[in-house]
Amino acid sequence: MSVHEGRCHCGAIRLTLRDEPTEVSECNCSICRRTAGLWHYSSPSRVTVEGEPTGYQQGDCMLTTWHCGTCGCTTHWTAVDPEYDRMGVNLRMFDPALWEGLPRKFVDGASF
Repeated sequence: MSVHEGRCHCGAIRLTLRDEPTEVSECNCSICRRTAGLWHYSSPSRVTVEGEPTGYQQGDCMLTTWHCGTCGCTTHWTAVDPEYDRMGVNLRMFDPALWEGLPRKFVDGASF
């Protein structure tokens, strides 16, 4: 099992990903295009978040987008529904060697 460690710019939020990304997703919804996240989707059971991120819910309030309250980096998103077994991890919080060579999938979130 692969384990990858990431963090926000100031280090207050630390992410541990026990998963091997095979592609990254770029979304053009109103928030993702502003935060420039590169998303890896994973089961929350495969991700550990340490620190105290700040959450933000927009629109239909189905997701909480999390960021560091100190440096502002968007680190991940989680579903409001605890039964939804998927979250997004911003791979930009990890060493570029993990994600820079991965294929990119475009997600048209602006059309939803």
